[in-house]
Amino acid sequence: MSLKLMYITNRPDIAQIAESSGVDRIFVDMEYIGKSDRQGGLDSVQNHHTVADVRAMKQAVESAEVLVRVNPIHEASDSYSSSQQEIDDVIRAGADIVMLPFITDVSQVRDFLRYVGGRAKTMPLIETPQSVEAIDEILALDGIDEIYIGLNDLSLGYHKKFMFELLADGTVEQLCLKCKLRHIPYGFGGIASLGKGMLPSEYVIREHYRLGSSCAILSRSFCNVDKVQHIGVISSTFIDGVKAIRTLEQECESKISYFRTNERAVAERVQLICEG
Repeated sequence: MSLKLMYITNRPDIAQIAESSGVDRIFVDMEYIGKSDRQGGLDSVQNHHTVADVRAMKQAVESAEVLVRVNPIHEASDSYSSSQQEIDDVIRAGADIVMLPFITDVSQVRDFLRYVGGRAKTMPLIETPQSVEAIDEILALDGIDEIYIGLNDLSLGYHKKFMFELLADGTVEQLCLKCKLRHIPYGFGGIASLGKGMLPSEYVIREHYRLGSSCAILSRSFCNVDKVQHIGVISSTFIDGVKAIRTLEQECESKISYFRTNERAVAERVQLICEG
């Protein structure tokens, strides 16, 4: 197993560099409704990508999937179209995966799944205390392809000082276990380059493997293209950074294989004992 790495961008040149470096999913972030109010004053990514960006990313990449985070479920207004229209537009533009953010009620996920209608993969984003409370109901719905656990907004919702507190206190583990029992793939949080971040990324990646996670977002600090202008530096940052992550993953996989082999051996010996 290797993590499906995702990177947020609406630039075709960056999308191609990311894909060539081993990034699996190009993340187009169209969410803006209510986001600035929730994250006002925080140094967090607040994009306002468009349907045109979805189309451009789909044309720019060859094998990478295009993941689109739409807005929370909403009705049409003078400022924006309805959720149904927005989802129709991004799927027509080439979205392979549609992510629904800021869920506060299971009915929103039900509507989301109905709007997508099997035309793309679906990924509800669990990032509110309400969505955590409703996780069993959400996971029971038909049509969910993956779950993502958003630690930034979820930590705000729980009034935490640091988003990875939710990794340390068991919140993420409980959510992962519920997804695992339903056989629904899941991922969480964001990872920087190895050795970087307040909690260095190697610790976070090892937790992804311990918890059976299948995907992760490369954070803005992995390669902040707003601060690095030289395309060659951006390219080498991606190549070296992804390679380092994959090397660490091989180490993680070897240790997981060790314990899986032992687990099988225990089961076989117990069966022999019981049969004898």
